[in-house]
Amino acid sequence: MSLTTRHLVPADRAAVWRWHTRSGAVERLTPPFLPMTPLTQASSLADGTTVFGLPAGLRWEARHDLAGFQTGRSFVDVCVSAPVRALTQWRHVHRFADAPEGNTRITDEVTTRVPARSLAPAFAYRQHQLVADLQALRRLAAVAHGGASGETAREIDDAAPAGVAGSRAVGAGAGAGRPLDLPEITVAVTGASGTVGRALTAQLGTGGVRVVRLVRGEAGDGERHWDPTDPDAHLLDDVDALVHLAGEPIMGRFTDAHKAKLRDSRIAPTRRLAELVADSGRCTVMVCASAVGWYGADRGDEILGEDAEPGDGFLAGLCAEWEEACAPAREAGKRVVNVRTGLVLSGGAGILPLYRTLFNTGLGGALGDGTAWLPWIALDDLSDIYVRAIVDAALAGPVNAGAPSPVRAADFAKALGREMHRPSAFPVPGFGPALLLGREGAEELALADQRVVPARLEAAGHTFRYTGLAEALAHELGGEELADA
Repeated sequence: MSLTTRHLVPADRAAVWRWHTRSGAVERLTPPFLPMTPLTQASSLADGTTVFGLPAGLRWEARHDLAGFQTGRSFVDVCVSAPVRALTQWRHVHRFADAPEGNTRITDEVTTRVPARSLAPAFAYRQHQLVADLQALRRLAAVAHGGASGETAREIDDAAPAGVAGSRAVGAGAGAGRPLDLPEITVAVTGASGTVGRALTAQLGTGGVRVVRLVRGEAGDGERHWDPTDPDAHLLDDVDALVHLAGEPIMGRFTDAHKAKLRDSRIAPTRRLAELVADSGRCTVMVCASAVGWYGADRGDEILGEDAEPGDGFLAGLCAEWEEACAPAREAGKRVVNVRTGLVLSGGAGILPLYRTLFNTGLGGALGDGTAWLPWIALDDLSDIYVRAIVDAALAGPVNAGAPSPVRAADFAKALGREMHRPSAFPVPGFGPALLLGREGAEELALADQRVVPARLEAAGHTFRYTGLAEALAHELGGEELADA
């Protein structure tokens, strides 16, 4: 079996090639709906090896073939690990060619035992992801270099070269001459191994940013040991910005012990990091995770921008303390951004895999009576927001990380059912989530009703990749179409 597919990319060949050589490229191009996780990225496209983790402890080792390498023009990877090598007989040739109006044509030629129809969703994802990533980098680079207007974003998004199905790309007239690189800064990140952390650190890497992962265990390459209770005074010595994502996962039964872990993993560690930022002579930015739980669990049809009143309940109190823990940095004159995140859509983690399992059994449907508002956000849009929070000197304070179009639970279920070609007419009664999360957890998480909108980002002219739920679900679940260029 074989597959050959071509698509246009909105940047010149040198820039597109450079993007592929940078740390994070493999992570950005690996579809979340496939059962494979990037473990290491090849240090060289000429003769390096990229390793993926597979189910049952198997590994996919993709070794680059020097015979097929031509700088700026082509590279080849071949699967060399048993037993996957024998099962797939995989060989993938990547070709890069100049295209009209300053664009690049990428041709993927795959020879394998895997049927071409099984490969199409993965390569469609790669095509859309690369185009959208380069488009986002160009917008964010414009913001970083002082072009933060909405008009700039619209200029970059207006034109689309043929052959990129469903994507808004950019031709030479719309922005091919604009920079694709973010500022040459160093960003430290806690929680870098989580879903959001992996996406963010990879996006920063492909944008030319140096990333330092702060880890609680033994530090490896590109990492530093971070003790949340007593961080080293020199932890941020050469760091320009800190992104703090770490914390005990909120999802879980709301017992006293679980709630204590949520508080203990957030409040004191955040304050200690804020004190380091305050004392740093170089680190001027602190971007800290927060959640839409700040608004409380039952706000009905009230439209919740960042200026809305705080809500009631455990999560509202937790988020308020969490954001307040950043005070030392704020009071020292550092720029602090608190990213209030909604329901993150990722095909590889979080709520979507759980919903997918339910829908595959034919029992999919809305939680509760279906009237609650869900403030969803695509994973790639969330990572864009974090990058903007790092580089946009005008952004400070709370920022809602939700799509501009929150939907009701019933509409979310219908959209997911359409994407998966499964029925969505079986609502899950409120006692269902309560069995897993307890009554309080169910009310504050699964059944929360929050019509959150990204008012500050919209006022700043921010462009979202996915304003419609259907397109976001298609990207995360493998429903996009291959381009033909």
